[in-house]
Amino acid sequence: MIAEPEQLADAFVEAWNDHDPDALADLFTADADFVNVVGLWWRDRAGIRGAHAYGFERIFGQSRMTLRRRRVRRLGEVAVVVAQWSLTGQLSPAGEPAGERRGVLTLVGRRGQDGWRTVSAHNTDTVPGVETHVARDGGLDPTDYREPREGGSR
Repeated sequence: MIAEPEQLADAFVEAWNDHDPDALADLFTADADFVNVVGLWWRDRAGIRGAHAYGFERIFGQSRMTLRRRRVRRLGEVAVVVAQWSLTGQLSPAGEPAGERRGVLTLVGRRGQDGWRTVSAHNTDTVPGVETHVARDGGLDPTDYREPREGGSR
């Protein structure tokens, strides 16, 4: 049982590092939402569990997540937890080690009789040196408007 909202991010990281989709899913309410780093949206605990089971089996089975910093905003029986993370040990599609990733995880938790659980989560990659994306040719190009190069974008 999660006694304080501050523990939601820690419990998420612990379940991630144990590569345990059941423990991770148990941190969420039955009707929770989870949006991952590329915008895939799971709309219940079973979907969140299944997506992470797949990820741990194929992509993240050797990964380690570390929290870098966090902020908790309590709003009565609800809290917003924002945490920066770093991740190592991801495998490429070819099964080779990939580089370190960093991002931000936002968890909206609600206190119930069984402690704090997450009702909504949004995970976002941090892309160094990028300010936004520009849609081109059916994809997204990382772009920074702060120091335009010839042609108007980076």
